[in-house]
Amino acid sequence: MRIKYSVPRTKRKKKVLKLAKGYYGNKGNRLRQAIQQVNKSLTTAYIHRRDKKGDIRQLWIVRLNAAAREEGMSYSRFMDGIHKANINLNRKMLSEIAIRDPQSFKQLAEIARKAIGTIKKVVGTEK
Repeated sequence: MRIKYSVPRTKRKKKVLKLAKGYYGNKGNRLRQAIQQVNKSLTTAYIHRRDKKGDIRQLWIVRLNAAAREEGMSYSRFMDGIHKANINLNRKMLSEIAIRDPQSFKQLAEIARKAIGTIKKVVGTEK
């Protein structure tokens, strides 16, 4: 008796076509195009899951830079002061503090400023 692959083949096809649901043109319902597009989509999804971590970190840095500049210092000076003061908070936590609790962030900025030994630059007083 010969073996037919109708059940496994159908399962494989259904699996791919289910993943390809909603794709543009033939990519959603023709097997060869669906397989190619699903493979490409899964590859880019994998890559972008890695990229997302960097994007989120970049967002934290932008937020910290804005908050630090309101306190009269740059992001790099602020982070340098935080490290020299041995404050072990990561960028995510610092960003959340800057957004949700500006008073605490102001205190952190003051600690950072003392650690690197600079005076506060008042914004808008330059001639």
